[in-house]
Amino acid sequence: MNEYVIETHQLTKQYDGKAGCRNITLSVPKGVVFGFLGPNGAGKSTFVRTLLGLLVPTGGSGHILGHPIGSVESRQKVGYLPELFRYPDWLTGQQLLESHADLCKIPRSERKNRIASLLERVGLSGRGNEKIRGYSKGMQQRIGLACALLSDPEIVFLDEPTSALDPIGRREVRELMAELRDEGKTIFLNSHLLSEVETVCDHIAIIHRSDLVVQGEWRSLSGVNPQAEITLSPVPDGLWKSLNTIVTEVELLQQEGEKTHWLITLTEEDDIAILVRRLSELGISLYRVVPRIPKLEDVFMYWVNREEAQHSHVDHR
Repeated sequence: MNEYVIETHQLTKQYDGKAGCRNITLSVPKGVVFGFLGPNGAGKSTFVRTLLGLLVPTGGSGHILGHPIGSVESRQKVGYLPELFRYPDWLTGQQLLESHADLCKIPRSERKNRIASLLERVGLSGRGNEKIRGYSKGMQQRIGLACALLSDPEIVFLDEPTSALDPIGRREVRELMAELRDEGKTIFLNSHLLSEVETVCDHIAIIHRSDLVVQGEWRSLSGVNPQAEITLSPVPDGLWKSLNTIVTEVELLQQEGEKTHWLITLTEEDDIAILVRRLSELGISLYRVVPRIPKLEDVFMYWVNREEAQHSHVDHR
């Protein structure tokens, strides 16, 4: 059973009774990259700031590493890179990290090596003595990431951590998140770049119109049964009807000479192997089988559209 490092129960932060986030009950396992997704204005940033004690909740409760949110203890092993960060541009990157080391009460005997190691890890090796005013937006994002990691936190909150980076920088940050996960740290990733979340996250939560819509391992949240694209020799009449215990839908995609290409929807993922065996037993030549893996964008749109349809139904009652 997973140990949860973040837990909330109906956590709510609203402004004059509206907007913000509402009744969010969430569980984040230890040692994962957890994607927190939602359209702009859904309440993602409000929820994160409430978790971190930067906003006072108007209802519900939450715990980080077993400590109530808002307490000093809940923040002691947490790092945070906000989306809209601003650092004193008259400082060098090294000086910024030194000042954060003071705030984190890192012993002076450890600082030099830790700061040098972090500058290298975020791709700023040799740039620490340059003033932040001369940093590009991407470099500022990198130094902010170093600040978030300086205290060696157990949980790292990253709010759009690659928004200012080029494709190479984005790949480096994805690799860094994977490394941190492999070290046992938990990454709480707030991002609108679904392709990136898909690459690094197994667990997600989707928030829409201030409400939590769904949470879990995203590949199991697609809203459709498992599918596979298969290429066969011509099939006899009544084949698919005879397989209706495992095959729920069939779509002919293309026919090329003696080969037919099908999209098959199955009851369960394990039914793909059963289907292959049954076709072989019937003497039907099977040229190709490709399981169709859902994309995170498909999962996201399925749940957001589902929520929109429910709201539309309520609005028209």
